[in-house]
Amino acid sequence: MTDGTDPDHDPDSDASVDADTRIGVDVGTDSDDDYRDLDRATAAVDRGEAVAYPTETVYGLGANALDADAVEGVFSLKGRSRNEPISLAVSGIEEVDEYARPTDRERRFLDAFLPGPVTVLVETRSIVPDVLTAGRERVGIRVPDHDVARALCRRCGPVTATSANRSGEPNARTVSELDSRIRDGVAAVLDGGRTPGTESTVVDVGESEIVRRGAGVKEIEAWLAEF
Repeated sequence: MTDGTDPDHDPDSDASVDADTRIGVDVGTDSDDDYRDLDRATAAVDRGEAVAYPTETVYGLGANALDADAVEGVFSLKGRSRNEPISLAVSGIEEVDEYARPTDRERRFLDAFLPGPVTVLVETRSIVPDVLTAGRERVGIRVPDHDVARALCRRCGPVTATSANRSGEPNARTVSELDSRIRDGVAAVLDGGRTPGTESTVVDVGESEIVRRGAGVKEIEAWLAEF
């Protein structure tokens, strides 16, 4: 979820989420309730607040990635150093050029692996706030392979893509594993059930470097070696 790297792991807790905050989402249906759930989460992000949302890796924290104050709030909620960048998530590859300048090779990589559990480091554009990238020239880009995560991105624009945990704590695979400080700090929790629990692989395609090993790393290494 990250440099763009998110070396953090998210916390274990069995406490339940407050009924006013928890939002259940059935990713297999398009019921009116599902849309209302996403409406509530979208409204929270639009207000500059953070929400917890499921991905194909672990639960993430989503706030408006272009709002420096909202991003600051995510850093504070996680207890994360401002020297460690946070990635952004978009709903599709076609949006990447709005926030980054991929090279031809990076674009081929994006086409090959996204949507998927991969964070790609790409030269950032000025629209992306420095607080997100920790002042670096590259930003981590995610296109989640998860219906709820992409729906949130479609409605809100780019959102932060960082694990829904306190820094240094275990990743949250389910809503019940969210740390109480995270639950109390978000405006809403989109409950998509259990996630796989393996964080994304972070890759610098320009340097052919795996920055963080995670899901699908062997396929990524094979691609980097071949292309």
